[in-house]
Amino acid sequence: MKKFLIFAVFIAIISGCSAKKGDEIYNLAPQAWFNLIIKDIKDSNLKAADEHYVSFSSEHIGSPLLESMTLILAQAHTMEEDYTLANTYLDEYIRRYGTDDKIQYAKFLKIKSNFDSFNKPNRNQKLVQISIVEIQNFLMQYPDTKYKPLLETMLIKFRLAENELNKSIKNLYEKTGRDESAQIYKERIGTSPVAGTDTIKPESPWYRVIFE
Repeated sequence: MKKFLIFAVFIAIISGCSAKKGDEIYNLAPQAWFNLIIKDIKDSNLKAADEHYVSFSSEHIGSPLLESMTLILAQAHTMEEDYTLANTYLDEYIRRYGTDDKIQYAKFLKIKSNFDSFNKPNRNQKLVQISIVEIQNFLMQYPDTKYKPLLETMLIKFRLAENELNKSIKNLYEKTGRDESAQIYKERIGTSPVAGTDTIKPESPWYRVIFE
């Protein structure tokens, strides 16, 4: 019952993000649905792909092709910079197809999706902090992972981003006379693992240079 409810929520999210068409398609074979969604992706029509995925998963919940398509759509949404929906597909992939290797791969893709999202201006401090914790937990859980070099690079960049953000917040508090708050961020900057790191002052905003 719990699994059904989780799946229902997932379908509701995907359905809510997809555009309904006048001519809906029903009762296709699994391979036909798979081919149709691949065509949607090639046509850069991810709204149609999401809609057809909902129909595919509703009609053929046990199809082996559904596993591949879940991951394909996660990657397609990442390519289109729709990171929230990409992570929704990855969560569903982990929940439904969670062998150890598959979970490790999907978790890595989620971290990478968060990392990739920082080349756009909609960043936030909370996501930086969450991403740092997720990378640390991943490396503890999978110490011999083949993704370790990439994750360590991401971790450094997230820490640099966090440190630069803390500097900006500290400066803002100092300018507005909030000395106690400024002192808190000064201490965070001093205890950061990247404290004292020499960085070139970016011409564009720090949050773009670090992640580009």
